[in-house]
Amino acid sequence: MHRATMRVIDGMHRLRAAVLCGEDTVRVLFFDGDEAEAFVLGVRANIAHGLPLSLADRRVAAMRIIASHPRWSDRAIASATGLAARTVAVIRRCATGDAPQSRTRIGRDGRVRPLNSADGRRLACLMLREDPSTSLRQVATASGISLSTVRDVRDRLARGEDPVPPRQRQQERPDTTPTAPDRDVEDLLSRLRQDPSLRLSEMGRALIRLLSLHALTDQDRKALLDAVPPHCRTTVAELAHACAETWQDLALWFAQDPTDTPRRTDQLVP
Repeated sequence: MHRATMRVIDGMHRLRAAVLCGEDTVRVLFFDGDEAEAFVLGVRANIAHGLPLSLADRRVAAMRIIASHPRWSDRAIASATGLAARTVAVIRRCATGDAPQSRTRIGRDGRVRPLNSADGRRLACLMLREDPSTSLRQVATASGISLSTVRDVRDRLARGEDPVPPRQRQQERPDTTPTAPDRDVEDLLSRLRQDPSLRLSEMGRALIRLLSLHALTDQDRKALLDAVPPHCRTTVAELAHACAETWQDLALWFAQDPTDTPRRTDQLVP
């Protein structure tokens, strides 16, 4: 219960059940904070147990959190809404358009990090070259990157290397798509294929086949875009959204604690 507004953050159905049973009072846990924080708490509660919020509800929640907490990282908002970080990034771009953005983000651990650590690395490089006696902690604070990243920059300078790793430089190029996510997906699929509990059951093998079909690489995606004619794209988009919603709901079910008791939680904080 949000103390300032007396709005229910989580437990609308339990409250309704108490009213129907003729209860005059119920025990509640009060939350002291502003309405934006209460909203985030309500979203977190409604994806952590029971039947999760619909994909549409979670997207609306993400848009509202982006507006109220613009400095939160995509991963932090994804953690609160049960969406993928990439989905949050797309929603952010659609919601903010060409509006100026903060150069820092607040992560899930509450720490402030630069939106592009490559800039922080280059600034740290300049500081270390201008005054090698400057402490690494001072450089980290001034450049907005972590102490371990500053150490990496120092070590790269000592080896005569670029302070920004090759993969990060590659990500800065608009015409280049990094391949690391594809390798990550393939590694995860390989692990599942080797797991006897899945490999030796019919449904387990079916799941692996489905995941393999949907684990598209960047080349696969480009090939599909080229193959689908313009008059079919709207239909394909609708089907892709429907499939994405199904997989997102499955992901939430798989990620939640198996000991949780399923219960409907389909209302956001008003």
